[in-house]
Amino acid sequence: MNTQVNVPDQEAWNAWQPAELAQRLSGISLPWCVAGGWALDLWHGTRTREHGDLEFTILRENFNEFRQALSGLEFYTAHAGVLKEMPVDPNPPSGVMQFWGFDRVAGCWRIDMMIEPGTAESWAYKRDPSYKRPRVEMVMRTADGIPYLNPSAVLLFKARDRRPKDQHDFERALPKLPAVEREWLKDCLNVLHPGNEWALQL
Repeated sequence: MNTQVNVPDQEAWNAWQPAELAQRLSGISLPWCVAGGWALDLWHGTRTREHGDLEFTILRENFNEFRQALSGLEFYTAHAGVLKEMPVDPNPPSGVMQFWGFDRVAGCWRIDMMIEPGTAESWAYKRDPSYKRPRVEMVMRTADGIPYLNPSAVLLFKARDRRPKDQHDFERALPKLPAVEREWLKDCLNVLHPGNEWALQL
């Protein structure tokens, strides 16, 4: 990812852990959930590998509320391989789906906040919003209330690139993934990524 001259080093990550994020968002009752590898580890109930960032999703119409709740961070758009400083406008730029939060005091990135094209009632797959499911099925919670994305949806995102960490995540998740979620994921992969190796293992 390219950066502008006045944008911090994109490698300067020291992400919060999910519990830290949840504490900072405790006053918000709007939809959000941890995504990516951290979501899988919340589901496992243990940390299975290192995580370079902390991804979570929100709805576009709620962007300003989350930005205010995380006012200690400077926000930058991450779009088309370029990081740019976020404008003062409270509304996120049209078409931009990803925002990094920089902690100026600590000198590091803390969060990767992403727009999810669903609604308060339904979750929608960012790469093809026609794939929808009720939000109550797709957002789970830890014992202490941290919301995280259903593992089957996390793996759907990871299936396209299947980087080494994605393969690790799939292999760890597969044995305990419920049958109904395995079937849903397999159906999605057969349509969205025909011939995907993971589909053959589900």
